[in-house]
Amino acid sequence: MLVRLVLNSRPQVIQPPRPPLPPLLLLLLWVTGQAAPVAGLGSDAELQIERRFVPDECPRTVRSGDFVRYHYVGTFPDGQKFDSSYDRDSTFNVFVGKGQLITGMDQALVGMCVNERRFVKIPPKLAYGSEGVSGVIPPNSVLHFDVLLMDIWNSEDQVQIHTYFKPPSCPRTIQVSDFVRYHYNGTFLDGTLFDSSHNRMKTYDTYVGIGWLIPGMDKGLLGMCVGEKRIITIPPFLAYGEDGDGKDIPGQASLVFDVALLDLHNPKDSISIENKVVPENCERISQSGDFLRYHYNGTLLDGTLFDSSYSRNRTFDTYIGQGYVIPGLDEGLLGVCIGEKRRIVVPPHLGYGEEGRGNIPGSAVLVFDIHVIDFHNPSDSISITSHYKPPDCSVLSKKGDYLKYHYNASLLDGTLLDSTWNLGKTYNIVLGSGQVVLGMDMGLREMCVGEKRTVIIPPHLGYGEAGVDGEVPGSAVLVFDIELLELVAGLPEGYMFIWNGEVSPNLFEEIDKDGNGEVLLEEFSEYIHAQVASGKGKLAPGFDAELVVKNMFTNQDRNGDGKVTAEEFKLKDQEAKHDEL
Repeated sequence: MLVRLVLNSRPQVIQPPRPPLPPLLLLLLWVTGQAAPVAGLGSDAELQIERRFVPDECPRTVRSGDFVRYHYVGTFPDGQKFDSSYDRDSTFNVFVGKGQLITGMDQALVGMCVNERRFVKIPPKLAYGSEGVSGVIPPNSVLHFDVLLMDIWNSEDQVQIHTYFKPPSCPRTIQVSDFVRYHYNGTFLDGTLFDSSHNRMKTYDTYVGIGWLIPGMDKGLLGMCVGEKRIITIPPFLAYGEDGDGKDIPGQASLVFDVALLDLHNPKDSISIENKVVPENCERISQSGDFLRYHYNGTLLDGTLFDSSYSRNRTFDTYIGQGYVIPGLDEGLLGVCIGEKRRIVVPPHLGYGEEGRGNIPGSAVLVFDIHVIDFHNPSDSISITSHYKPPDCSVLSKKGDYLKYHYNASLLDGTLLDSTWNLGKTYNIVLGSGQVVLGMDMGLREMCVGEKRTVIIPPHLGYGEAGVDGEVPGSAVLVFDIELLELVAGLPEGYMFIWNGEVSPNLFEEIDKDGNGEVLLEEFSEYIHAQVASGKGKLAPGFDAELVVKNMFTNQDRNGDGKVTAEEFKLKDQEAKHDEL
């Protein structure tokens, strides 16, 4: 994290005494009070400059008054080396044109580009003249310098910004006190890489404009959009100054940061909601305590997908407003309609915070594209809407009636689950017998033949949290479009068989045809079916007649010996607990 300065927390460093000047300074510093030469290649006729390499791009050249960092090798004409910055593993850093260099070098550096290499021949009168430097440079020496320019800056420089990519949409830019997540490559002016967040495979996360960064980066990040890429060039006095960072960045180094902004928020941010699709008919909106089923794609601000319910082919099902989801979604899912699509942008303090979770980075802004499939409240009952009733609608369905009806079953989003019309046959049930889910049983009551209605059933009156594997999703609200085609009146509650007329006073004797005082199942069944066939009796409609008769016989066979005696035989009004006779 080479660009970070901890605000007001750097310990005071006691500087050691400055060491003696290196040979380079003894060689090159020539304080004569002479004015700097006019910029150009060899202002003096005897100064010879050979440009051995010039880079293709040269956005600026050295001018008098600039500060430069360069490497060099100094030799005599016979090739004998007398000095080299490479041997010290440090560039030579100096102002140009201010008399801090020998005159020939002051002239030779003017007009150079970063990464340019020059071979310079300096005559004695532009170097150390007839005096030389005792023990180092003989009098009247011609000096050769192989110079490689590494850096240029000027005390009047400011942060330079070059944006080379900007997204088409830029709803928000970095302001002071915003928190950002970005990737960067940090290089020197000569292109040497000194640090990269990409190499660490982790963004750099920081506040902007409050002193957490070097001043130049604080300024260079302002105004960026998420997705924008820019190059920020920072002079050393807005970076790490004369001392560098003590590790990878030398003193007086200009820094170049290639920055890609991934994320941006402010601690004061709340969620933002963008409605993508709102249905025309929205009879109900979600409230705290409702249970929602929704699909979503979850991405970071730069578009990186971190999760999707679609990939699991299953909705995300949850209560809202009760802390079952992150606070930003708890708030963002309030007030939605069934079928609505909205985008919810959640800042990290309302998401997964500084720590993140799984493949969600710490301090990440989250974007959820939501499609609401359905919702309900645990206190909901069924909803019935009648679309058509025939003129004569006096006979209404009730518990025990045998019904034949057609239906289309769908989810609230219109997904068709089942249809009797497609199967070409009705669905037949006895109302109140537990043959359908409770919500359907309730929705079919007080309906007349020919009526058409829509019944909406919440999951706790339908198939519950489990649903029906492969057919009905868990916690799904169901919609049934129903048409009642036939109604057979049922028997009074508690009865499986009734007489349509007076009951014979010699009923047992009539059933016991062989007169042996015992009635077997075969005799009992034959008699009951005969009464039904003649219209004297009626079995409960919608059930297996043989099972009903067998059940009636079992209720009469009180000792379970497979036969009914006169003592065991009782009518309904004589035995209230059984559904027989």
